[in-house]
Order: sequence, then structure tokens, then C-alpha cells
Amino acid sequence: MKKTELLKKLEGIQTIESVKDILKVNKKKAIYYIYKLRKEGYVKTKKQSNNNRIYNISLENKLGGKSYYEIINEYSPIKISTPVFYKIYGKEPSLEETLIYAIKIKSLRTILASLALFKKINNWTKLYRLAKENHIERQAGALYDLARKIMKVRKMTIRFRNNSLPKKESKFEYIIPKLKSKDFTKIEKLWKIYLPFNKEDLEEYK
Repeated sequence: MKKTELLKKLEGIQTIESVKDILKVNKKKAIYYIYKLRKEGYVKTKKQSNNNRIYNISLENKLGGKSYYEIINEYSPIKISTPVFYKIYGKEPSLEETLIYAIKIKSLRTILASLALFKKINNWTKLYRLAKENHIERQAGALYDLARKIMKVRKMTIRFRNNSLPKKESKFEYIIPKLKSKDFTKIEKLWKIYLPFNKEDLEEYK
């Protein structure tokens, strides 16, 4: 059986029994076909508690890549559950791109979880360029100073800080509309950015 035909018939979540039924083959042949597709990168295997195996068979597995949420979940102790993961096929987003994405979507929990990325980010030139392109330099700076309150982070460059701090005429902006902090007002005043978190919101990092 040709690979394209095999993939078309088996795409989705399968077990050995379902592969046998779909292809009308015995167990030995079903295992062979799964092995054949796995070898080429089309299969992801998950073992259940009863030791049975579930096979996720998809062309997307071959393409590879990661979603922004997978990157955040990899580095953050605060996990994000979302029904849709927007995966960038054939590419893994950088930490800098992931942080900018998290700020832009204005999701409280996603931004909270993404604070952990500051522990690993070291390409401040790239982060500044991306933040400037999206007009969120001050938001990134304020969140960095917030992250410093709860964890050890990579040092922000003087250039990033000086270029991102607000001008005298700059107006206050929100990270998430209508949400302000009662605990981190010094950071808010420095960056002229309202932070959407209070101390109790950060307890998951302890």
C-alpha cells in the first residue's frame, strides 16, 4: 500500500485494533504499517495507564514545529490549557517572539505564564525590535520589572531600558483594558503602564 493512501486512511487517533479494522489486516501487519509511518515521522505515540498505545497519525507530525503555548508551557510553572494550539509548522518560535505574542493577545493567564520567559531571554536586541514593531516596548519593560520581583531573570540591557522608558509626554496605557495593580504602582508609574496583576496573582510562582 502506498504511503499517501495509508496516511489518508489512518489519519487521526488510532489503536492497533482500529488499524486492523480500517485496513482489514492482522495484528502483525497493522504493527508494520504503524512502524512504517512512525519511521517517517507521521506518528506520535502515547501509552495509556493500561499499557495500551494510542497513535496520533497526521501529516502535521511530519511537518514539526511548535505553538506559542507549547513554548510557554515548556518554560513556565503556570500551564496554559487552550482548545486550539496555533502551531507554526516547520519552525519553533523564539522566546522573544513568544513573549510578544503573549502580550499582544491580552490574555491574563497567558501573560502571567509568559513572565517565566524572562528567565531565559537574552536577545534583547531582537526583543526590542519586535516590541517596537508592535508598539509594546513599555509593556515588555513593565512586565520585566514585575518578573524581577518574583524570580531571577536575565539582565535587561541598558539600551533596551533607555529606549523603552516613556517620554515626558507619554500617556498611561493598559496591558489589559481596565485592569490596574494596587500592589505594583511604582512599576506602573515608571513605565506609565498599568499592570493587570496584584501580589496574590503571582503566588503560583512560589
